[in-house]
Amino acid sequence: MAQNEMDLYPITHITTDAIGKPGQRVFYIQARQGDRVITLLAEKIQIQTLAIGVEQFLAEIASRYPDLPPASSEYDESKMHIEPPVDPLFRIGELGLSYDIERDLLILIAREATPEGAEESNANVLRLWCTRSQLRAMCHWGIEVANRGRPICPQCGEPMEPEGHFCPKKNGHKH
Repeated sequence: MAQNEMDLYPITHITTDAIGKPGQRVFYIQARQGDRVITLLAEKIQIQTLAIGVEQFLAEIASRYPDLPPASSEYDESKMHIEPPVDPLFRIGELGLSYDIERDLLILIAREATPEGAEESNANVLRLWCTRSQLRAMCHWGIEVANRGRPICPQCGEPMEPEGHFCPKKNGHKH
């Protein structure tokens, strides 16, 4: 059993965002339940992977429960930026999804990253109970935020720095 299991049921708002310059950004997931705010530290790839996983999971739910109304992905950008406090509860190690059909809520499960050699059973676990639309909107916003990073080199697929890029496909010449 995890050392500290927490639930935000239900959340009133969920978002993801990044702080910093492209190439040096730090990504977060932040959830609110009324006045209670919980922020988690995430990796860019976790935000991108979550977006893909949510879309696949929502498609599976829609095929199993065809009478459910579709989830919206619409959001107001002015409300999607994280707000203080930006004091992360923990760094995310794993993300998972579950669905409660009786409440029509998705559960985003975040498990704390544990240092190598540490007991995983002591990791904190946070469950965020979201509407399908809340989570879909967060993921669409997350993809937009992730895409605001450094441009990708068309030759090698690596991120390019503003001052230039030494491309291995161009034999190290600046791109």
